[in-house]
Amino acid sequence: MQTKFILSNYIEKAISQAIYDKLEDGSYSGKIPVCKGVVAFGKTLKECEIELHSTLEEWIVMGLKLGHKLPLINGLNLNKKPVYEPMVTL
Repeated sequence: MQTKFILSNYIEKAISQAIYDKLEDGSYSGKIPVCKGVVAFGKTLKECEIELHSTLEEWIVMGLKLGHKLPLINGLNLNKKPVYEPMVTL
């Protein structure tokens, strides 16, 4: 049985849609079009990728905290209300 981590999968799928551009000064910018406002910059492509990942994580946490509707990414929906299972007492 494979373990599924919805948040990790969501981040992975979002990052796979990232678009990077090399800027005139040799630095990089990155964005994830489906996640409005998720933009990052870095002196190197690797630095930009790391910053974009961090920005995405913060964007998701803030969106969930504020009750914003987050985009569906590859069928992953973070907007669903959690379903709690009853506790079993022994």
